Amino acid sequence: MTDQRHNTNFADPAPDELIFRTGRAALGPYRPAVEAALEEIRAADVVRRIWSGDHSLWQDDPAGVADRLGWLHSPAVMTSSLAQIREFVESVRADGIRRIVLLGMGGSSLAAEVFRRVFGVGEGCPDLAVLDSTDPDVVAGTGRDLDPARTLFIVATKSGGTVETLSFMKHFFHLAAETLGQRKAGRHFAAITDPGSGLEKLARSLAFRNIFLNDPHIGGRYSALSLFGLVPAALIGLAPARILARARAAADDSRQTDKPGLDRNRGVWLGAALGELALAGRDKLTLVMSPPLAPFGVWVEQLVAESTGKNGRGILPVTGEALLDAEHYGGDRLFVYLRLKGDRTWDRPLGRLRTAGHPVVQLDLQELEDLYGEFFCWEIATAVAGRRLGINPFDQPDVESAKVLARTMIAAFEREGRLPEAAPDYQSDDVNVFAPFRPAGPREALLGFLDLARPQETPSAGRSYIALQAFVPPDPGIDRALQRLRSGIQRRCRLAVTTGYGPRYLHSTGQLHKGDAGRGLFIQITCGAAADLPIPDTPRGGTGRLTFGVLKDAQALGDYQALQKAGRRVMRFHFEGDVARHLRQLAQALEGTEGGR
Repeated sequence: MTDQRHNTNFADPAPDELIFRTGRAALGPYRPAVEAALEEIRAADVVRRIWSGDHSLWQDDPAGVADRLGWLHSPAVMTSSLAQIREFVESVRADGIRRIVLLGMGGSSLAAEVFRRVFGVGEGCPDLAVLDSTDPDVVAGTGRDLDPARTLFIVATKSGGTVETLSFMKHFFHLAAETLGQRKAGRHFAAITDPGSGLEKLARSLAFRNIFLNDPHIGGRYSALSLFGLVPAALIGLAPARILARARAAADDSRQTDKPGLDRNRGVWLGAALGELALAGRDKLTLVMSPPLAPFGVWVEQLVAESTGKNGRGILPVTGEALLDAEHYGGDRLFVYLRLKGDRTWDRPLGRLRTAGHPVVQLDLQELEDLYGEFFCWEIATAVAGRRLGINPFDQPDVESAKVLARTMIAAFEREGRLPEAAPDYQSDDVNVFAPFRPAGPREALLGFLDLARPQETPSAGRSYIALQAFVPPDPGIDRALQRLRSGIQRRCRLAVTTGYGPRYLHSTGQLHKGDAGRGLFIQITCGAAADLPIPDTPRGGTGRLTFGVLKDAQALGDYQALQKAGRRVMRFHFEGDVARHLRQLAQALEGTEGGR
């Protein structure tokens, strides 16, 4: 028999490990706290109260809770929309549409992106691309070689006023109208929004092909199983009825009022574990997924970060991180392993981490379509974790701060023709550095800034984390360079490191960055554009002074100032030329410095 004390294969059980039919959990010394939390959940009748819409589970005031629980009923209620979705999809295919471009941010687009990246495109169905970057090179690239006559644009925003989404819509409607004429352009646009929003009114005035009005009681990050996720999924060939059926099974499971486990009421069990381990200092939720499931991580990241990062608390999701040896991790990690049947990619690395004393939870999926139910499972888990943390998981009180400052920047640009920006603390032909000190160069700036994490690493203060915020065009070369830099920082600092493209991350982790306990160090990366792109004043045309380049820069500067005002430590590298090369040079500055801490 294998000596479990030396077992490093997570496929084999360890002493005191909880084994369930659909998962397992090695919680170590945290098991009693999780068991006590589950008993309190049972005694307080939490499950029944969630389903009855009891706002007092999270706060005394019903405002911001009672009107945000529509997601609980999405798997059942959305079946009434299936005929409308089916008719829409059939008409799009009949018109020869071969490409779908979804214009949206955060919760309005992430589920669609997951569906496309995990399940692909059905035979004979149009392909789907998501545009959520205001970088002018990216916007221009999306429109390049695009045939408006065979393209459908989906404009997705709950509020109907998201500045990035409306800017995209104005640009592409104007582009389509130039080719097809104003009257026909509307046939190539559809909207998904809340009833009565500004987008609904605008879409009617422009004669959009379809306007899908979503349940206004569903928050953006909880909207995967609503029209925001189902319409794009159907267009690429997935079956919304199957999605909802799997989600209904997960919802039925979450109604179980007996003691939750990974077999019965998996979502509540997971939420209790997330909340209790976060309270114990294991607040870096490190998501590890079988390769086919990996795109799901970005959706979980947004849900958990924006829901829990407030009032000085939060759970930091870490997704896409390279798994390193146990010595590179501190005592702030909880590893959650989403494992597809038959896949053993991460069994051994996670076995070693478990043996080293890190808590590891494994969630088993029998097939890819089980992912449909995981959307609901994680929504329930996040709601329960929010209660354990003593916060409202349905609001986002700090998101507006960066938006307000970005609008202030844009107003200054419209008055003065330039954005208000401080002088750099280091300057060369192709690199500017803005830092809390005067560095001798980029290398010294990075190493000196990372050293600021040291005072935060005492057990009582909690451990720091580093966030790389890249307002640059996403592409594979930059992805690789960012990952190299990320791993280098992780090895040197032994801290969690996250990456996010701007402005996308503002709608995902931005709330947590400003609302949590303030232990983060933020490295912002900006760059110039090959060519700027004007934003039309209206969808019908007319060009003002605002461009996508100015919008992106204003958002970056606005978030920089918002982080500073929130007392966060932040620095910025601005690159001209080859961004990937500059990132590789920063990574090289870290290589060989792992022992420097």
